[in-house]
Amino acid sequence: MQFAPEAQILILNAAILGVAYLGIYPSLREKTLARVMTVDLVLTVLAVGVAGALFWGSGVAFNMLLFSANWAVFSIVTLLLMEWPLFYLFAKKHGISLTGKDL
Repeated sequence: MQFAPEAQILILNAAILGVAYLGIYPSLREKTLARVMTVDLVLTVLAVGVAGALFWGSGVAFNMLLFSANWAVFSIVTLLLMEWPLFYLFAKKHGISLTGKDL
């Protein structure tokens, strides 16, 4: 079964975010903004690296509803859009301040 290129990246992003928010982040000893963002940077590089391995040089255009994008832009934008609500809920649940004030 072959998935559309957009679906492949969305599934990849969902899998990485699932592992992050159901496994990695809850198991952190110190749940601070700096710690979460450090792990998130590594996971973002992983997501973009895998997407690059799949689509680099393929010339596939990814539909972003209002415009077309390459694999890198699609991967980063969709990961950001998928992660923001998860991050906000996680930060709120664990008392991680996003503004320097308590949530």
